[in-house]
Amino acid sequence: MKVVHLWMAFLLFAGAVACALAQDAVPGPAQRQLREVYRELVEINTTDSAGSCTEAAQAMGARLRGAGFPAADVQVLIPPGAPKKGNLVARLRGTGAKRPLLLLAHIDVVEAKREDWKRDPFKLVEEEGHFYARGAADDKAMAAIFVASLMRFRSENYRPERDLVLALTCDEEIIPSAYNGVEYLLKHHRALLDADLALNEGGGGQFDKSGRRVRLSIQAGEKVFQSYRLEVTNPGGHSAQPRPDNALYDLARGLARLGDFEFPAKLLPVTRASFARMSTILTGPVAADMKAALAQPPDAAAMARLSRNPAYNAQLRSTCVATMAEAGHATNALPQRAQAVVNCRVLPGESVDEVKSTLQRVLGNERITVTPMGDAVLSPPAPLDESILGPVEAIAAEMWPGVPLVPTLSAGATDSRFLSNAGIPAYGISGLFSEAESSGVHGLDERLPVRSLYEGNEFLQRLIKSLAGGR
Repeated sequence: MKVVHLWMAFLLFAGAVACALAQDAVPGPAQRQLREVYRELVEINTTDSAGSCTEAAQAMGARLRGAGFPAADVQVLIPPGAPKKGNLVARLRGTGAKRPLLLLAHIDVVEAKREDWKRDPFKLVEEEGHFYARGAADDKAMAAIFVASLMRFRSENYRPERDLVLALTCDEEIIPSAYNGVEYLLKHHRALLDADLALNEGGGGQFDKSGRRVRLSIQAGEKVFQSYRLEVTNPGGHSAQPRPDNALYDLARGLARLGDFEFPAKLLPVTRASFARMSTILTGPVAADMKAALAQPPDAAAMARLSRNPAYNAQLRSTCVATMAEAGHATNALPQRAQAVVNCRVLPGESVDEVKSTLQRVLGNERITVTPMGDAVLSPPAPLDESILGPVEAIAAEMWPGVPLVPTLSAGATDSRFLSNAGIPAYGISGLFSEAESSGVHGLDERLPVRSLYEGNEFLQRLIKSLAGGR
């Protein structure tokens, strides 16, 4: 009898597992709705060269109005002189007991040439457990999740304690841009974006090569983006009669000195928190070096070893690197002008003016002029307190037990910098996990694991409700 009972229990268990697997294999109504929103958004070309953010914003606005949102709460705002650079701002009204929560995602994407891709970059293709398309990960997954979430909240008659403000914006991928959506909206429609805090891209999860979740990141700050144009001018002359003051050589020698230069290391609070968490995840020399770097004072040898890794180095110091160069006007003439672009990523709290002065000193040639390209947008780190960390950690622990939450400082630039500079703390947190190898973001065959889209949707909906309260 015991054998029979065990066998029956096994059959029941196996049936339950099979049922669960079948349910996972067939998306439910909420997942199907998300996928349809995602497909529509991905398949609207929003590149700068040939696409239209306005078309995408209007399509998402139509989705929200179709879900019952009043037309007055769904606005497409287009900067004058830029008919294809439209932005969507929509609002799910709450009780007003707390200040709003802003949900930000950009809908523009990096260029993608069809002849370089294995698949059409502007058709959503699901293959072998992945979604392929330009914007599949950056950032139309998060944009689609936010749209589908508001549609679902509306159908549930969910009334939060805060207004939920959705902003889908253009030109995040172009730096600098005269039509950046967040910058434009803050300048001309500030009241629409006013919020207590914001959720944005920048933080996600990572799988290892075996598909195991390694960590979930929350971005609480980012480095300040500032580029400089370097220029040397010269009377030039005939190439048959070289002269010692060659504009191209002057610039090249200065760039070589810059290549050998390293800004001093500095541990910000967010970097300390990141190293503290990562030192418990990693093993071996790297973990030991992170722990030694957290000592007071930091171990100089450990800091030097960590700095050899480009990713860790970017967390520890401001960086400036040459990215473009141009010189001369004819093959048989001495160059009259030599130019280069140096892109700097400055640690929050450090002076951009001091970085410029450092550049001039390191270049070591007064004939090299250094001119800022646009104005830097300062980006103070958002506070990492329990009001944000608590809900994120609690939901992550429910969905992915044992996966640590790691605060990060982004070496890249997102539109969070405009919000932080305007006094709206912005956090990069998506719950979207990517793979250890390249996901093709900004490159070829961009992809996102299918399960990441659906799990990210569940994570963000729970987080939004936790932060917004209400019923």
